[in-house]
Amino acid sequence: MKRNDYKQDKKRKRRKKVALWIGVPILAVIVGSVTYGAYLYNEAKEIAQASFQEVPSRSSNSEEDKPKREDPENTSVLFIGVDDSESRDRQGNALSDALMLATFNQEEKSVKLVSIPRDSYVNLPGEGFSTKITEAHAYGGTDLTIQTVEELLDIPIDYYVKMNFEAFMDTVDAFDGVEVNVPYEMYEQDSNDTANAIHLLPGEQLLNGEEALAYVRTRKMDNDIERGKRQQEVLTALLDRATSFSSLTKYRDAMQAVGDNMTTNMRWDDMTSYFSYAMEGANLDIERTTLEGSDWWMDFASGGRAYYWKLDEVALEEVQNQLQTHLGLTAQNDSGQYASPRTDDQSEDSRG
Repeated sequence: MKRNDYKQDKKRKRRKKVALWIGVPILAVIVGSVTYGAYLYNEAKEIAQASFQEVPSRSSNSEEDKPKREDPENTSVLFIGVDDSESRDRQGNALSDALMLATFNQEEKSVKLVSIPRDSYVNLPGEGFSTKITEAHAYGGTDLTIQTVEELLDIPIDYYVKMNFEAFMDTVDAFDGVEVNVPYEMYEQDSNDTANAIHLLPGEQLLNGEEALAYVRTRKMDNDIERGKRQQEVLTALLDRATSFSSLTKYRDAMQAVGDNMTTNMRWDDMTSYFSYAMEGANLDIERTTLEGSDWWMDFASGGRAYYWKLDEVALEEVQNQLQTHLGLTAQNDSGQYASPRTDDQSEDSRG
C-alpha cells in the first residue's frame, strides 16, 4: 500500500470513531430503543418531549430572518456539557464544561465536529467584554452560549442539546462502564469535588461513571486539547457498549438517565430526522476539527493574571469557511454574518 493511501485509510478509520457524538447518549439510545420495541420507542418519545426547552431568541425569528441554505435539511447542533452539581453552590448558571458543534450535510451524509476549548478567549455578544467561552453559560445560560458560538464560528445554530454530569455518569453506569486505555497515573476529584478521590493507574481498564467523569475532566498533566481527545475516547467506548446486543436490556435505564438531566430545543420529529445518519454506522463520513491556538496569560492592572486559550485567527477563519460550505449557506443576514440575529428577548436561564 502506498504511503498516501495508508494515511488516507488511517484518516477514514479515525473519522469512523468520531461517530460517538452522534448518538451518545441521545441518538444512539433513541435509535437503539427502536430495535428494542414499540414500548421503549414510545418512552423515548415521552422523554424527548419532556426535555424540550425553547431558546427565546430563536422562537421569535421569522423564516425571512434565517440564513438561506442550498438544502434546508442541512443543520447544526451545539452540544453543551455543564457542571451544575450541588457542590458548586452557584447562585446562577453553571459554567459550561464541554462545547462541541456538529454540522450535518444531508446530501453527503457527512458530519463535521468542532471541539471548542473551554478557555477560548472570545467576545460575549451584548455583554461588552471578552472572556473564556465557558463563562458564556454562567452569564447568560443557553441563549448567550449559543449566540457566542454563532459569533465565533460565523454560522447559525439550529439546535442545542445540554446535559449535566449526572447524565454522563448515569449513562456510563447504565451500560456497566466503559473500557479505556489510561495513559498515565492520575489523581482527580470526584463529582462532588472531593480532591484526589479518584485514583487511576495506567493501562486498559473498565471505568464506572465517576471514574469516567474524572478521566474526561482531568487536564493536570496536559491541556484542553488532550482533554477533548479523552472525551472522544470515552464516548467511543460508550457507543460500542450501547450498540452491542448485550446492552439492549439497558436502554431503559440509559434513557432515564438522559431524560432527567437533558434539555434541548429538538422536538421528537427533529430527533428522528437524524436516524438516517445513525443508520449509516461505520459508513458515516465524520470529520473532527479542533480550534487551533496557543496558551496566553493576560496581566491585569490590579496585578493579577488569568489564563486563556488564544485562538489562531487564520485557522479559525478556515474552520468558519468549512462549516459555512458544509451547511450550504447561500445568503447572509442583515448583520453581514451567517449567525442568526439576536433579539431583545432574554433567555429564561440568563442573568437577571
